[in-house]
Amino acid sequence: MTNSVVISGSGLWNPPHSISNEELVDAYNAYATQFNQQNADEIESGSVTAKPLSSAEFIQKASGIRSRYCYMKDGVLDINRMRPAIPERSEEALSDQAEMAINAAKLALEAANKSADDIDVVIVSCAYTQRSYPALAIEVQEALGIQGFGFDMLVACSAATFALHRAYEMISAGTAKGVLVINPELTSPQVNYCDRDSHFIFGDVSTAMVVEHADTATSEHVFDILSTKAVTQYSNNIRSNFGYVSRANDVDPYGADKLFHQEGRKVFKEVCPMAAQHISEHLERHELTSADVKRWWLHQANINMNSLISKKLLGREATLEEAPIVLDRYANTASAGSIIAFNLHHKDLQAGDYGLLCSFGAGYSIGSLLVRKR
Repeated sequence: MTNSVVISGSGLWNPPHSISNEELVDAYNAYATQFNQQNADEIESGSVTAKPLSSAEFIQKASGIRSRYCYMKDGVLDINRMRPAIPERSEEALSDQAEMAINAAKLALEAANKSADDIDVVIVSCAYTQRSYPALAIEVQEALGIQGFGFDMLVACSAATFALHRAYEMISAGTAKGVLVINPELTSPQVNYCDRDSHFIFGDVSTAMVVEHADTATSEHVFDILSTKAVTQYSNNIRSNFGYVSRANDVDPYGADKLFHQEGRKVFKEVCPMAAQHISEHLERHELTSADVKRWWLHQANINMNSLISKKLLGREATLEEAPIVLDRYANTASAGSIIAFNLHHKDLQAGDYGLLCSFGAGYSIGSLLVRKR
């Protein structure tokens, strides 16, 4: 058996509900107007800050986002709720996030021409999991009828690439024959829909990939994983503080500081050069340059970040064929963004073409995989 490790299939599942910028802005502006009216005296005295209004044009210019999928649209646009209304399921029922994971997993298995018998490891890797334990991966493993083991990983927006790294290592070491990596990104419950600067950023989606030995791959589109590279550097600029300790802190477990928040300008300034350097060093390891890469599947957080990173790498703006953009329709889907881009834009590559998957996000964390079409 050769040492080659490959990606042999990918799956992408969209929730049935989508929210446009216009819908989101109409709801937010109505909420902000109501808030300002209800707190007029406090705003006048300076003890409360007025809520600024937003516009669909502002969102698109700031991020490149036009719409996003939402697992449960009900409640998000209700100005007296401003969060999704997701009915609680019993402990005996399949969890929401496991259901999302299974939907994408089945598509990835089909694309890879694999069944449950061909997989012995399940990794569920995402920015948030809806519970601490039992692991969602074990729940998914059971539902799919997979024998082996599973575990969850949380590495914010780099969860998908970091999990693919683990899959690559397990196949290389011979400790697994087939790994199913799934990214059920249920982000909407952690979005602060009352905050103008972040209410538009995230969307819900689920992606999956099958990683195996080249000798066992039988699918139409197979990509050799040539190498992986990861780096983390601590930063406070992107945070989500929700957790079980809030109960012991005697604080509001759903306060604004417990939801997603960031220092966007600092993130942009610090992550872009860090990501470009990371990618350049990864390519140099193989004596390649940016010009040798046919397709860039970059993290889908902000179109301006992707544009700056591609300029640093290529010395010019990347074309949409070179670096596909999917965040206009999906928004930021945490770790799933680069996997969505791969899923939608990989079948046209020819044998020998190089591609690079790269994530960058909270931590800071950056993960990349250099691949080549078989």
